[in-house]
Amino acid sequence: MRHWRGSALNGTGSPRDAGRGMNGFFLRGWTRFAQDPELLHWLGSAIPAARAAVADPANAHWLRCQGSWFAGVNVLANDTDGAVAGSGPLRGAAVDFLRTALGLTSIAWDRGQISVAYPGYPCQSAGESDAAFRYRLNRDAAHLDGLLPVGPNRRRMLREPHGFVLGLPMSDADAGASPMVVWEGSHEVMRAALHTALAAQDPETWADVDVTGAYHAARREVFATCRRVVVHARPGQAYLVHRLALHGVSPWVKGAKAPPEGRMIAYFRPVLPGPISNWLTGP
Repeated sequence: MRHWRGSALNGTGSPRDAGRGMNGFFLRGWTRFAQDPELLHWLGSAIPAARAAVADPANAHWLRCQGSWFAGVNVLANDTDGAVAGSGPLRGAAVDFLRTALGLTSIAWDRGQISVAYPGYPCQSAGESDAAFRYRLNRDAAHLDGLLPVGPNRRRMLREPHGFVLGLPMSDADAGASPMVVWEGSHEVMRAALHTALAAQDPETWADVDVTGAYHAARREVFATCRRVVVHARPGQAYLVHRLALHGVSPWVKGAKAPPEGRMIAYFRPVLPGPISNWLTGP
């Protein structure tokens, strides 16, 4: 195995020994990277574009939870190189790691999500059931990206086989300002459960296979056996979450501070290239 020698950090933010980043990512299901000059350059153009997208009345429908969360799915106007507003392509240690660890030599970036949390998150949304709100409040609305609720009964199906989740903080907020949380090792629990649910099916049909039961059972196992960790980072840093890792957003801790624009993070989830089976069987 080739060894990564970038600037990944461990869960507490202390430097790793050279070569441990790749192994740590596959063991824990996430990793974090030190402040990167190339990423700071990109942010110089991307942050104003993100603020404009949040303020755009055309995106007002993304304001949820009584105004305490702007979901902002795909509102960042970047191209498939990750460039936005003259920034140039998205580059840096995190992107290099994706190429080295996951073998993604060519990444077609999706339009970034701009997720903004505000003090008081979460408040109960109009139409959100009491059970769903309790899950958001007590379990961080923990989910696996790509398994979408389909139909009136909201059955979970693999409709978006993402390759990874890359988080790029855009505001300097406290660790208690609704950070992402990840259940370490949950990616392998999810992989095993979904393999059982999908292995006997033709991969060409996976998008229509109901995996709700397997998903919910695996989620319960994750809550019982995996460590929940807070992932906090500042602008210029980045964090990478495995596509199969259970993750969510923590409630805002009373007294946590953030700039006027709130806790703002850009997320990228490009579709994994190649056969859909790569989503389950790939690294």
